[in-house]
Amino acid sequence: MSFSKLGSGLRAFAPASRCWQSRALATLAEDVKSDTTFRIPLIDFSKFRAATSLSEKRRTADEIVSGFKEVGFIYLDKHGIPDSTVKHTFQKSAEFFKLPAEMKDKLAWEDPRANRGYVKIGRERVTQSADANEIAELRAKAPDFKETMEIGRDWDKTWKNRWPEERAAPDFRETMLHFFQTCHDLHSLVMRAIAIGLDLEETFFDDKIHEQYHNLRLLSYPPIRRHLLEQDGQARAGAHSDYGTLTLLFQDSVGGLEVQNPHTKQYQPATPIPGTIVINAGDLLARWSNDVLRSTLHRVVAPPAKKISETESITPARQSIAFFCNPNQGARIECLPTCTAAGKAKYSPVTTEQYIVRRLSETYT
Repeated sequence: MSFSKLGSGLRAFAPASRCWQSRALATLAEDVKSDTTFRIPLIDFSKFRAATSLSEKRRTADEIVSGFKEVGFIYLDKHGIPDSTVKHTFQKSAEFFKLPAEMKDKLAWEDPRANRGYVKIGRERVTQSADANEIAELRAKAPDFKETMEIGRDWDKTWKNRWPEERAAPDFRETMLHFFQTCHDLHSLVMRAIAIGLDLEETFFDDKIHEQYHNLRLLSYPPIRRHLLEQDGQARAGAHSDYGTLTLLFQDSVGGLEVQNPHTKQYQPATPIPGTIVINAGDLLARWSNDVLRSTLHRVVAPPAKKISETESITPARQSIAFFCNPNQGARIECLPTCTAAGKAKYSPVTTEQYIVRRLSETYT
């Protein structure tokens, strides 16, 4: 897979006008149909943030929407979140996962309606299946080898976040709440770009996402012996799509994320690019757009392992942080007025809560 970054010597994808846009989009469409030329577009978001006119915003908006149409994923560069903020959040995440197991287990995830708390290794098995027996069999045979911490909006009147004691994890709560708000603010801007790219009013989504019904997920992939990951169906995180509108993924340098080429069905690595955020469209955005925007399958596999004996090797630890962006809890997700194909909507209307709670109930024990 290749990607574009201005000044890097790699191919750039930055259309300068609506006229030139059609040729650029055609090139992207052709590239993603072949595994050898498959690419996730790299987009300079500073142009959107600095734009002073709708036409200037439209150029970046069209890049973003075309990326979600053809691939379902983009790299967002110059997004406005300082590197120091990301590094500090990663540091506090790492400190949390180093806490004793008994301390983390007291914060255990309990209810899909809350979707908050600590998830130990093996409890989750992400999959596209909706069959409870099949999911249970997959989980028993090949659980996802990762642990996570789930954090929601802290002011929710019904569901409360499960925080470690301050003395055990100093500055953890404050750091995560700040990062939660920072990610929401970026999500709101990207959704404005998507609205423009879909020929809607720029503020179309504003009152449909302002409740911050999101989920901040801290992920830790411990080192694991390679032979365990080579068992049938085993992965650090199985093939799945995400549930909401967008996912903002912050990766470390280890790598392991793979994206399915939607045209060939083959998986390609989403190589970490320093300073960027990997953003993908989720199921609810696909439903909202009548599948104009893709919710693409992806997975996490083991990166190259370090040899520890003649017959065994061990993978490095990996960290990532995902911010799962969702519409408001009661938002009605139905075909957008600009996305109706031949006057027909593919999906029945559903609320955010109905869809996400169902998917979470299927995923966890």
